[in-house]
Amino acid sequence: MNRPEGPGKDPSIDLRGHKAGQNVSREGYIRPQPDDLQLRIYPDPVLRQRCRPIEKFDDRLRHCVLKMFEVMYEQQGIGLAAPQVGWDARVFIVNVSADPENTFEERVFINPVLKFPTQQDRDGFEEGCLSLPGIRLDVDRPVDVKVTAFDVTGESFELEATDLLGRCIQHENDHLDGILIPSRVSTLRRLGIRSALKELEDEWKPVQ
Repeated sequence: MNRPEGPGKDPSIDLRGHKAGQNVSREGYIRPQPDDLQLRIYPDPVLRQRCRPIEKFDDRLRHCVLKMFEVMYEQQGIGLAAPQVGWDARVFIVNVSADPENTFEERVFINPVLKFPTQQDRDGFEEGCLSLPGIRLDVDRPVDVKVTAFDVTGESFELEATDLLGRCIQHENDHLDGILIPSRVSTLRRLGIRSALKELEDEWKPVQ
């Protein structure tokens, strides 16, 4: 996720007519080396699939997470999900300060599960995505979220989040289910970015 600049709808069908999170094909590394990981740009197919859960907590996992932080900071992002670097895994990272010096703001979520209050307050705010450069959309999301996940050592934790952190968690978790922000807004708003998406499609080259 990019830094926000500031409302939207919530259809379940994506830009290619697939139901949100539907597997079209299996893409991405399952057990990557850190050097394998690089930013993937729409319409890379790895961005449109539901990712696999992590089963092994080891040095390879930790080094791949460190590489994700490196990529996120290079792109000046505040969040990044594993499929955005070609990794087929239910992992995402967040640092809402976007400052690599603020390591106390760094959070790692592995195999996350999100829960929302029964009575949801919702809010619209502008979001960007590192895998959709140049595209920003007002996305409507629940204000509060509770997430249960594991850290890189395999320890479970629970976190309640609101505001920018809560939004970033929801945005990155969407990536783990193959959902991009155009799928979170109205058809009219998607039509408004059609030319920008077409340009990304024309420029896209598969990662070698």
